[in-house]
Amino acid sequence: MTSGPANTDPACTELPSAARGGPVSHAFSRVARLHRIAAGKMLKGAGIYPGQEFLMMYLWDTGAVRQSEVIKAIGLDPSTVTKMLQRLEQAGHVSRCPDPDDRRAVLVDATEDSCALHSEVERAWTDLEEHTLAGLDRGEREELARLLAKVEENLRRETEDCPELRHSPGC
Repeated sequence: MTSGPANTDPACTELPSAARGGPVSHAFSRVARLHRIAAGKMLKGAGIYPGQEFLMMYLWDTGAVRQSEVIKAIGLDPSTVTKMLQRLEQAGHVSRCPDPDDRRAVLVDATEDSCALHSEVERAWTDLEEHTLAGLDRGEREELARLLAKVEENLRRETEDCPELRHSPGC
């Protein structure tokens, strides 16, 4: 173990031996974890948890859709989406009703009451963007977005045969 300042967490400064062949991938994992924690902190004020905003964003943009389409669109396990929908419905943000064209299917829609949530989520994501990219100028932000799009495409190709990611967000 290398020495460093007494108040420095080795998990944040040292690369584990098994990750030495993938320092960028290790950094991505750390950044993704911290980004999700920061998102949770910012979404807490809106009364929702990380992941629920993606479901709401989809509904705000599409309108009423079958629950099966929501599951495909956000790329999560059906039981996870069902639990999210239950919580969002209890909070008054979504409504569910039988599909008039197929009584076996359920339609899900954002409620009018979710308009305030839309503004809060938009504000949280704007704040998250600013905190995440603080210290980067416009050119650096654009370059980061360009590079991340390339990385995303590489990962999309690598995972295209994974059933759990066939309908992931952004497809």
